[in-house]
Amino acid sequence: MVENARNKKGLWAVIVRELHRLVSRPIYLLSMVAFPLFTGFLLLSLMKSGLPTKIPVAIVDQDRSDVSRNFIQKLGSLDMVDICYKVETFTEARELMQAGEIFGFLMIPESFEAKAMAARQPQISFYTNNAYFIPSSLLYKSFKTMSVLASAAVVEQLLLAMGEDHMQIMTALQPIALDMHPLGNPTLNYSVYLNNSFIPGVLELMILLVTVYSIGVEIKEQKSREWLETANGSIVWAITGKLLPQTIIFVALGWLAQSVFYGYLSFPMNGKLWHMMLAMFLLVLASQSLAVIIMCFAPSLRIGLSAAGLFGILGMSLSGFSFPLPAMYELFHLPANLVPLRHYFLIYVDQALNGIPLYYSRWHYIALICFAIASTALLPRLKNALMRQVYVP
Repeated sequence: MVENARNKKGLWAVIVRELHRLVSRPIYLLSMVAFPLFTGFLLLSLMKSGLPTKIPVAIVDQDRSDVSRNFIQKLGSLDMVDICYKVETFTEARELMQAGEIFGFLMIPESFEAKAMAARQPQISFYTNNAYFIPSSLLYKSFKTMSVLASAAVVEQLLLAMGEDHMQIMTALQPIALDMHPLGNPTLNYSVYLNNSFIPGVLELMILLVTVYSIGVEIKEQKSREWLETANGSIVWAITGKLLPQTIIFVALGWLAQSVFYGYLSFPMNGKLWHMMLAMFLLVLASQSLAVIIMCFAPSLRIGLSAAGLFGILGMSLSGFSFPLPAMYELFHLPANLVPLRHYFLIYVDQALNGIPLYYSRWHYIALICFAIASTALLPRLKNALMRQVYVP
């Protein structure tokens, strides 16, 4: 009973000590609260429209016919396209693209209408600046869609002039009807896709950095023994007391982000909200545990922060939301599964987007739990480093 009382007193003393450090050092407030909130607000504001709209383009109409003007008018009616310039030559359009004024341009050659009506297959050329991948991809899709529709309209006019029935013409133009059903993210919203992945990734990165810093600075300032003594010499209480206040703050930030996603912004939530809240809680614990593991092997503030930053950035790359894991080299498949963010992302896809039963996501939850407790076996190693109190610059 006495030992239990001492442990409880030691744990509470560490918590009070850590709370005092958190409120007395602005770096904690900035990195734990201000930076994640600012990043989340910035990303949600930048992508509030969901998809880029009114992408500036130029038109080179060398035909100046009714058909070309009708085509340009229909192209300008698309939400994705903003016809900012109408120029005379290819060179002018190319210079506008090189100057960054437009992301693409369409070129309609001379005799376009005459060749179209004579069924001589005129050519429309469109150019996109693929240095900017997303807007150029969207423009390419818009240009190609309008080209197909324009071709169909010309063929329809020719067949009508030949006395063909309208229904027969439509059947000939589209012999196979296309029935598309985009699942998971039916609105094809970039904000839904990126923010649900990138903001948790930023949060994981900040957890790694803050956890490593809070342990490493104890060694740097030669206060690690004092920290252990406050915990009655128990490394378990020392780590628990230090990380518990941070856990509460990071979990609160994660749940706030999810409340904004699935409540205020009405992002798709086809499962139960508490499934995602549990995943966020485990992601925070798993990230803190990985940071402790880093400090167990590299008990140096400088080296630890470098390793945490590298792991956080690589984790976002290997999680699978920016580039699909099956398309990566097999060499990266195992390391990808050693990233907590990867399992959080797969839980998000399963639970929030697809709404499948929790049972089918069990291995990802188990993986996060394993990450969360993985550092416990290495705590004696960290205790030895804290007792030596040797700072490696």
